[in-house]
Amino acid sequence: MGVRSHLAILAGKTSQWVLQTFFKGGSSYPGQLALKIDPKILDTLAKDYEIVVVTGTNGKTLTTALTVNILKQEFDHVLTNPTGANMAQGIVSTFLSAKAKKGQKKFAVLEIDEASLSTVTKYVKPKLFLFTNIFRDQMDRYGEIYTTYRMIVEGAAASPEAPIICNGDSPIFNSVETVNPRKYYGFNHESDHEQLAHYNTDGVLCPKCHHILHYKMITYANLGKYYCPNCDFKRPELDVQLTEMTAMDNVSAAFVIDGGAYDIAVGGMYNVYNALAATAVAEHYGVSKEKIKSGLSYDEKVFGRQEVIQIGDKRCTLVLVKNPVGINQVIDMIGLSPYPFSLVSLLNANYADGIDVSWIWDGNHEAFADMDIPAVIAGGDRHKDMALRLKVAGISEDKLSEIENLEEVITAIKNLPTEHVYILATYTAVLQLRKALTTQGYIQGGMNGV
Repeated sequence: MGVRSHLAILAGKTSQWVLQTFFKGGSSYPGQLALKIDPKILDTLAKDYEIVVVTGTNGKTLTTALTVNILKQEFDHVLTNPTGANMAQGIVSTFLSAKAKKGQKKFAVLEIDEASLSTVTKYVKPKLFLFTNIFRDQMDRYGEIYTTYRMIVEGAAASPEAPIICNGDSPIFNSVETVNPRKYYGFNHESDHEQLAHYNTDGVLCPKCHHILHYKMITYANLGKYYCPNCDFKRPELDVQLTEMTAMDNVSAAFVIDGGAYDIAVGGMYNVYNALAATAVAEHYGVSKEKIKSGLSYDEKVFGRQEVIQIGDKRCTLVLVKNPVGINQVIDMIGLSPYPFSLVSLLNANYADGIDVSWIWDGNHEAFADMDIPAVIAGGDRHKDMALRLKVAGISEDKLSEIENLEEVITAIKNLPTEHVYILATYTAVLQLRKALTTQGYIQGGMNGV
């Protein structure tokens, strides 16, 4: 290790200690500082790790958390980036915080932003990639879905011997050849029946002949057992299969994967995919079904992913939303609730959220009008846009309030007519809300952990 690397590590660790000790935060700055001193510091920090990279549009954070929980049942040291700092400086900060003992097999399960993958893989050599899905998301940052896929394929190509475990139900992951070997996970839980995806669905054209794909089974959006009626393009054979959905409600799910019966403490089909992806990684490393079950059953909510926060006498479920497919899955999950609830929808349009908010018009907010919700709050920087979308969806004005300031939103939540409240929020709105809730003493952790 050179003098520059020593200096970069010392500066990074020192700034990390100061920020954590006196300011209770600072997820990315230590890494940013270390990178300024030594742009190749990741190469030094990560050289002894078995690195698993998780990337894709939706589900990265929970999939990463579940994968870590499972691998911890088998291995002594599993490093991860739990604060959601998934760009290069955040990854450096993660390795700066490592406290592994000599002689331990060291894993690093890293959630990495799609646009950052190529940068990170210049300096670290992952042994395994996990691709969750590719959906339309933040067009100003990622462009259309095939541009995003090209980004992550190019990032993975820097470690050509590392397998890619990818969602076999997503046509895009079978659309081009890759230098990396591929393995597939997916659903085989229903009998075949002919159908088409919803007309407002991206990614349903055959990449070979551009005809509309048909399906023998659809889970949601463009995911399922697809085939092209005009050529030989079809879903590949699955290496890891979910064969039965045993139960599903708004707070849990139970299912069978490769003969193992598992359950998770979050609801929604999209979260079952996250569990399936984590299980595929576990099977790749030979983890037993008993340990997989134990890891998936770990009931600690990931920040902003169905995180439950008590505000006064209100039991609030905080859910991050950021694109049409994601919000539609959240709406479906909310619709399974067996009790009355109020709704808070917080919309920001900062860089990390995506500046273009037109995506809210592709979300099925109309479903809320059929749920008999007694009170709805539209908040955040773009509360007017959110309120208009909800009005057009059929939410009556006498039930709808507009509140921009998040501290005032918290006060209003205390006066809502139901015990249960769902709070849907974009990324920076989650950060801001958690900071305000920390200031008021409702939670600990503030901005960390999102």
